[in-house]
Amino acid sequence: MELLVASGIGVLTAAGVYLVMRRRTFPVVIGLSLLSYAVNLFLFATGRLAIDRPPIVGATANPVDPLPQALVLTAIVISFGMTALIVVLSLRGFLETGSDRVDISASDRDSSLGSPPPEGAS
Repeated sequence: MELLVASGIGVLTAAGVYLVMRRRTFPVVIGLSLLSYAVNLFLFATGRLAIDRPPIVGATANPVDPLPQALVLTAIVISFGMTALIVVLSLRGFLETGSDRVDISASDRDSSLGSPPPEGAS
């Protein structure tokens, strides 16, 4: 069971990092979501993987730690809010620039800054 969870976390992390390095905004948003899922799964797995054990201290000899479950619930809410914010920002950037590219080329950077400063000025 631990091997399956660990490999799932690794696959989610690898796919998330791969998608975050893309040049378009949609794969970047999906990659960040996959990374947040990997972190949530990791947090959940830190509470010991146990079947049929209650998360209540004193009910059994070895209870499951309830803190990772609470952290995962909080992280799900935060990641949903951050994903919504990133989607809105990428949509706004697409509507203003007409492109959903993440990177900026040197010619685009020079044209957005205006003319270069005169020589000798600092």
